[in-house]
Amino acid sequence: KDDIWLVDFYAPWCGHCKKLEPVWNEVGTEMRNMGSPVKVGKMDATSFSSIASEFGVRGYPTIKLLKGDLAYNYRGPRTKDDIIEFANRVAGPLIRPLPSQHMFEHVQKRHRVLFVYVGGESPLKEKYIEVASELIVYTYFFSASEDVLPEYVTLPELPAVMVFKDGTYFVYDEYEDGDLSSWINRERFQGYLHVDGFTLYELGDTGKLVAIAVIDDKNSSVEHTRLKSIIQEVARDYRDHFHRDFQFGHMDGNDYINSLLMDDLTIPTIVVLNTSNQQYFLPDRHIESTEDMVQFINNILDGTAEAQGGDGLLQRIKRIIYDAKSTIVSVFKSSPLLGCFLFGLPLGVISIMCYGICTADTEGEVFEHEGAKKESGDRELTDEGSEEEQEEENNGKYTELSDGELKQKDIMEKKKD
Repeated sequence: KDDIWLVDFYAPWCGHCKKLEPVWNEVGTEMRNMGSPVKVGKMDATSFSSIASEFGVRGYPTIKLLKGDLAYNYRGPRTKDDIIEFANRVAGPLIRPLPSQHMFEHVQKRHRVLFVYVGGESPLKEKYIEVASELIVYTYFFSASEDVLPEYVTLPELPAVMVFKDGTYFVYDEYEDGDLSSWINRERFQGYLHVDGFTLYELGDTGKLVAIAVIDDKNSSVEHTRLKSIIQEVARDYRDHFHRDFQFGHMDGNDYINSLLMDDLTIPTIVVLNTSNQQYFLPDRHIESTEDMVQFINNILDGTAEAQGGDGLLQRIKRIIYDAKSTIVSVFKSSPLLGCFLFGLPLGVISIMCYGICTADTEGEVFEHEGAKKESGDRELTDEGSEEEQEEENNGKYTELSDGELKQKDIMEKKKD
């Protein structure tokens, strides 16, 4: 606990862990070469399951930075540069001071999103430090005096918390923006992003709807460029109207979005995702201009736009079927022989079993029917005998009876008739 450790909790059989291993070795080498106080290690979580459980390891690989009594989860891309930046950010002080304008300009060039506290000791500063301890895994937190800020910055009052991004700045307002933690969590992204699967996962924590232009980055046609420009203009010009509820960006290709929506979207197109409940919205008409996009967003906000998808029971069943189908198709595409073996062998065994069961039942029914028939025939021969034997037996019975008994029997038979 006296040292700062960056640890990879892994499992020997995990494919993602094996893929991370060479990257992890590079991280360790570079951290050592740069003289970082962070020590890099890895632990087989299957051999030391009690320790892994103590640190809350749920899956593999799990990357954590251990600093005193605190353990910070890494949730970013598994690249060398991103992991090293995470380690340096979390290992350093929660609040980094900016003593001069030169230092402020230097930091602003390095970071696309920058949170700054301005002022002296206050309840707001205490809250700022508390939020920083929670969200340091995502972004940097700084403090500065008012004279260090750029000349274009004007503050209505002190103390204040600000975010610098998208070429401008925004000041936190407790009455309009609510809780400071929620505000920082929403504002830690730029107004417009290049969205991928990992970014969508992170945006789920903000509670925002995500408006995406699904395009092909390699396609420079007018339609692809136009839709991307429309989203960028809305993000920039209508920030005050939509930034609390919407995140804007574009996505390259429709493979990921198709798997998310369980549908084949023709690109270029625009889709709005609700990452909290897996609902999505598609425009009911072609988006020709910024005004059309604004109208589409307003329809979503006032509830007139039709929501599709969701996380209901039918959608979950559909998701299971879609995922199973996608898995089978991907296996056959990547390795047809492996696909035939994996799916053909079980199907063949099941078919043979079914055939054997059906055949056994049919033969059993035939044998049972023939046995019953034979038993019935034997019973007729043994119990009843031939017609002649029955007639002789009846005649013999009549001769053995007396005349009175015969007369009485005739009367009974007539009554019976």
